[in-house]
Amino acid sequence: MSAAPSSDSTFQKLGLKWSLHGDGKHVAPGQVVAPQERLAWGRTISIGAQHVVAMFGATFLVPLLTGFPPATTLFFSGVGTLLFLLLTAGRVPSYLGSSFAFIAPIGAAMNQYGPGGALGGVVMSGLTLFVIGLVVQVAGTAWLQALMPPLVTGSIVALIGFNLAPSAKDSFMKAPVTALVTLSSIVLISVLFRGILGRLSILLGVVIGYITAVCRGEVDFGSISEAWETEGLFGLPHFHAPEFHLALAGLFVPVVLVLVAENIGHVKSVALMTGTNLDHYAGRAIMADGLATTVAGAGGGSGTTTYAENIGVMAATKVYSTAAYWVAAVVALLLSVMPVFGAAVATVPAGVLGGAATVLYGMIGMLGVRIWVQNRVDFSNQVNLTTAAVALIVGIADYTWDIFGLQFAGIALGTGATLVVYHLMTFIARRRRSVGHDPLEPDATEHPSPLG
Repeated sequence: MSAAPSSDSTFQKLGLKWSLHGDGKHVAPGQVVAPQERLAWGRTISIGAQHVVAMFGATFLVPLLTGFPPATTLFFSGVGTLLFLLLTAGRVPSYLGSSFAFIAPIGAAMNQYGPGGALGGVVMSGLTLFVIGLVVQVAGTAWLQALMPPLVTGSIVALIGFNLAPSAKDSFMKAPVTALVTLSSIVLISVLFRGILGRLSILLGVVIGYITAVCRGEVDFGSISEAWETEGLFGLPHFHAPEFHLALAGLFVPVVLVLVAENIGHVKSVALMTGTNLDHYAGRAIMADGLATTVAGAGGGSGTTTYAENIGVMAATKVYSTAAYWVAAVVALLLSVMPVFGAAVATVPAGVLGGAATVLYGMIGMLGVRIWVQNRVDFSNQVNLTTAAVALIVGIADYTWDIFGLQFAGIALGTGATLVVYHLMTFIARRRRSVGHDPLEPDATEHPSPLG
């Protein structure tokens, strides 16, 4: 008769058991605190708080820009982070914050079907992401890399960011002075400061912009007083049930491709920085993000993703302990059940959001360009050039197409166009190569670049 598993063994399988790194106080040069290690609890709590600060600005901007309750989004980001840590057995340190990829589809869905319809779209994305993660866990990532090479991934990420440009402009022009102060602050802080302050440029810029808005009389504090009088210091965030409309599938499902790329990129980044092979956890990470996104959409929160902001904190501190992320998730949950806190965040005016969004949306677009650069995508190759060109124009101009009762907007059409154009041109090129001609190779004579 086999003995029952010990509690230590169970905790270890769940990633809830950490060994002390060295003396618990110092990290020697050239060393890192591994995911299943930790420093002394005092230092671990301090680093966990830094993770909360790092994710705070971006995570809250998404609900402010989409109209979702900030406290609810924060609540589900904390819950999602805990789910992620459990499903990856504590091997992949990450905070799951609000994904900017959902901003455009949520905005479009809100206009058509209200908050319930937008949440239904988030749930559909989460379920699709979970299924993809399950397939990756069983079959590996080779098929994904074939479907979405760097050219395709970069194009999709870029078109999502640039598709949001009109939204940033609309918010900016509602209070251009405040927006300009916010934008200028973010730019100056990012270049004047290094380390954690430089990485928090967006959050600090929003704070400076908010103070400017208060001085200009653009902030209404009435909701804060109302929250204190009606709900007190503690109270659950406001939940909302989803509604499902098949017509929204075309808006939300393409976002899944971005989330897949972000999760795989996160796993590879952590593996590189910690010197460990985490490829066999890529499927789990995608499944965990899918589950977190599904849970968030089911209760009123925005979709989630792994956060690059928190990678910055890990790179600066050399602490990759998942214990710090448990602290961050718990702190986020505590803040989310303080109605006054959520109400205060919701008072951030349009001008501040416009200034911050100008930087953030542009950064999302340029992340796609960075993927091209890092992977040395060759744009003298006509297949690559044409694919990216079509994708960006469709996404930026926000083309729409109604077919069979479904509406496909800029991001969905751009994503579809990217996949179809790339794989169709590649297929034709390979067929022609088999008979002695290879249009995949740059040929300036027969295939002159339209850009000169």
